[in-house]
Amino acid sequence: MAYSNSHRPAASVHPRAQRDPVGCGRSRAYSESGHQLEKLEFALAVAITRGDAQRVDHLRQQIAELGGNREEPGT
Repeated sequence: MAYSNSHRPAASVHPRAQRDPVGCGRSRAYSESGHQLEKLEFALAVAITRGDAQRVDHLRQQIAELGGNREEPGT
């Protein structure tokens, strides 16, 4: 016989979790731009390896527009 979960109360969500807290959008935007920066840096490494100077220049420009890499290498 299969047991029903109907006797369990519905999971409640904290009221603050339902709305976007102050600063959360900034953190997510920073995270997404960080991910975009990581993708551009990877593409740059590939372009350098292939010797595609035009692509290298374009990717470096895009990285600079995002604010460049603010982290120390390897962190």
